[in-house]
Amino acid sequence: WDFLILFFCLPVVIFNEITKKRLLGDMSCRIVPFMEVSSLGVTTFSLCALGIDRFHAATSPQASTRPIEQCQSIIAKLAVIWVGSMTLSVPEILLWQLARDTSHVSGMATEYCTMKPSSNLPESIYSLVLTYQNARMWWYFGCYFCLPVLFTVSCQLVTRRIRGTDKKSECRGAKHGQSEGHLNCTIIALTVIYGLCTTPENVCNIVVAYMSPDVSKQTLDLLNLINQFFLFFKCSVTPVLLLCLCRPLGQAFMDCCCCCCEGCGPDTTSSESSADSKLKTEMSSSIFFDKPRETPPPLLALGTPC
Repeated sequence: WDFLILFFCLPVVIFNEITKKRLLGDMSCRIVPFMEVSSLGVTTFSLCALGIDRFHAATSPQASTRPIEQCQSIIAKLAVIWVGSMTLSVPEILLWQLARDTSHVSGMATEYCTMKPSSNLPESIYSLVLTYQNARMWWYFGCYFCLPVLFTVSCQLVTRRIRGTDKKSECRGAKHGQSEGHLNCTIIALTVIYGLCTTPENVCNIVVAYMSPDVSKQTLDLLNLINQFFLFFKCSVTPVLLLCLCRPLGQAFMDCCCCCCEGCGPDTTSSESSADSKLKTEMSSSIFFDKPRETPPPLLALGTPC
């Protein structure tokens, strides 16, 4: 989703700022806010899901007894996160529309997006969209800022408390504890980046809501542009941060990039190091679940029953 934001929304915003014309017209005024709010929802619910996963990892009695999560279960969770985020963002499509104005300085016609429900909507839908517009600021602040931050902090505090009471237990090895701490640091770093990038927009929304008569349109446009580029910055930093902090995911990404190169073939001199790297990667924990160490198959008895 971060890639979609950078691939579609960023060129539209830059084109609008340079030419004062809206690329794709009214469609972009509806699709860009929808994708941006959906991006916040995907990040919010993903952080909540990762916090629950870390809590389950901390409360499981033994890492070796935790079963491998099935692919269907992971796909179902991702589907809930993505479909839920896009469903909650549907009012953004009905809320925005294209507006045109003439600049007093240059006399040129400019196009911009305004938050105003269309009067052509049915009365019931129009009232719902209008209610969403009035509650949008606090819904934005509560669901897309307070929920992921408070949820992640709560899960981390509970996890540390459980780990503190079970610190001397022999069920967890040193390597498992180190990988668990590394994954917790990854989730905390993702939450910090998300919180820092969404704080300016929430502060601006609250300030503008109570001081809108005293704020000029140029100031509002500038604040909106700054908030959008904070979102673009978050979408750019999050994948890089995830690849750098999550070693198994970063190693898999580098292996895929290496396999795409034509000159990347198997080297006999580096077979030992590649096997060692593969063993370390398999022993590391995944960002989504804890993979238990596989036990070797039992040896078959040879000979007669006697």
